[in-house]
Amino acid sequence: MARIRLADRLAAARAERVAKAALRTRREIQAREGAKVLVDGRQLVSFCGNDYLGLSQHLDVVSALQEAAAWHGVGSTGSAGVSGHHSEHAAFEREMAQWLGYERGLLFGSGYQANLAVLQSLLEEGDVCVQDKLNHACLIDGARLSGCELKRYPHADVEAAMRQLMSRRDGAALLATDGVFSMDGDQAPLADLALVARAQDATLYVDDAHGIGVLGPEGRGSLAVAGLTSREVPLLLVPLGKAFGGQGAVLLGSAALVSHVAETARPYLFSTAPAPAMAAAMRASLRLIRTQPWRRAKLASLVARFRRGASARGLPLQESFTPIQPIVLGDNTRALAASKSLETQGYLVSAIRPPTVPEGQARLRVTLSCDHSEADVDGLLNALAEAVKSRPDPVTA
Repeated sequence: MARIRLADRLAAARAERVAKAALRTRREIQAREGAKVLVDGRQLVSFCGNDYLGLSQHLDVVSALQEAAAWHGVGSTGSAGVSGHHSEHAAFEREMAQWLGYERGLLFGSGYQANLAVLQSLLEEGDVCVQDKLNHACLIDGARLSGCELKRYPHADVEAAMRQLMSRRDGAALLATDGVFSMDGDQAPLADLALVARAQDATLYVDDAHGIGVLGPEGRGSLAVAGLTSREVPLLLVPLGKAFGGQGAVLLGSAALVSHVAETARPYLFSTAPAPAMAAAMRASLRLIRTQPWRRAKLASLVARFRRGASARGLPLQESFTPIQPIVLGDNTRALAASKSLETQGYLVSAIRPPTVPEGQARLRVTLSCDHSEADVDGLLNALAEAVKSRPDPVTA
């Protein structure tokens, strides 16, 4: 049997993506000021970023980054276990743990790295990991990396999660879910999942990338909304690339759980630690999240305004009351055409297509931010009404 040439496989895969209108291209952002971005020399209002509270450009956050870089340099110089664990990292971990009511925090370079590390470290062959089918890819990949049995229940189906846990009684069990789902914007049924986990002796692990900072008192996220604490949710991941406006992620849990991850997780042990300056910047973001509730109030007002306007214009809305407002169009070509139409009208909204979402679920993923004005939202709604009703040109889309 002849060996497959990698170049032939890649060419065939690309041809298939072209046929399905599934090619992905990166847009170069030349400059950014608030919600406005410069793309190809043209200023657009962006509705596709995750800077929900507008903190990525906040003067306090930028100043903290600059000052810490001036004192401590750019890089951490090594992995956390060798020479990379800095006092800025330690201070931020302590502050995050205190804020959210956990014993210990552990800072990672990214949420993706963190989920690979956590699941690979805690689970092994003979264990089971039960996950929502719409969980982020890094949770799925982390379970696969661990060698455990991965079971995925239909979206938000608590009874199915219970059945899947009951079907495997040996080994350790971990129930993992997003707090807010990144493509649909809806919230996980955390209170019910916590009951299931307790009944089945499973550890509940929540990745609250899109809930933290945005939901609940002080922005304490999906757990606070559901009335849950570290007792019901022993492991919580707080990614920092959304409401915090930065980069990285903090794992929160008991000292025993977090210490085990820190001492055994290969993605943590063999990665250079994050820059100390980024940790300093995220401490500044945390202070703003805790002390400026007006940001969440404004964001909630913009979400409500968008949903009222979308409903009045007959746009297809999902059951989301978070800053993530998907407009599901189904067909890849139609989603691309709608995105292109919005850009001609001055708005940057990316078309999200498989495999990021299921087949037939291509969409415009609108995300709202404190940086947007009411006029921005109203303008986008008018542009969306025009973009969605138009049919794509099969030749140019």
